[in-house]
Amino acid sequence: MTLPDDAQPYAEARAYLSAADPVLARIIAKVPPVQPSAHEDIYLALLRAIVSQQISTKAAAAIWRKVEGLFLPDGYPEPSVLVAMPDEELRAAGLSYQKAGYLRAIAEFALRDQLDHAHLSQLSEEDFTKHLTQIRGVGRWTAQMIQMFALDQPDVFSEGDLGVQNAMRKHYGLEETGRALLRRMTEIAETWRPYRSVACKYLWRSLD
Repeated sequence: MTLPDDAQPYAEARAYLSAADPVLARIIAKVPPVQPSAHEDIYLALLRAIVSQQISTKAAAAIWRKVEGLFLPDGYPEPSVLVAMPDEELRAAGLSYQKAGYLRAIAEFALRDQLDHAHLSQLSEEDFTKHLTQIRGVGRWTAQMIQMFALDQPDVFSEGDLGVQNAMRKHYGLEETGRALLRRMTEIAETWRPYRSVACKYLWRSLD
């Protein structure tokens, strides 16, 4: 069977990771294959990430539907409209004042032409993170998730993600904590280059 072009890199990643790491090889053999993510609008992906922070997936989906309802007829939060929207309207959709401010900060960043997909997709992980974390409310983890999912970049390692930490503790028998844990995780992940994002996705899937 011939794989679609977008799936081919993931097949190569599975083969590479299975050969490089016997622990990952066992995980990859047991769980359903990770599939490519669709490349997304970075601006929209950032808005959704902020809405989703610190709440359940179900609650985030409900709030996002209400946010879309503020931007008729197509539900797209155009930056010029979002920056001018009063807090009261955003609060009525279920957002806190803090999150409303974060969404407005993202819209302002977009209006300054700072979220160009073609440019940002070419940046290194660290440069991408430095760029996005200029936005109030956007931290390192959020920037990494945008790279891993909205851009579907294959080689990002989110050592601070709780799911990745829990999976690596479980499968690699890690007992370290704090910075020692992060150092050990990073050492293990070096063998996964250039497919660290794909490895993380398998680690998350192993917890399902």
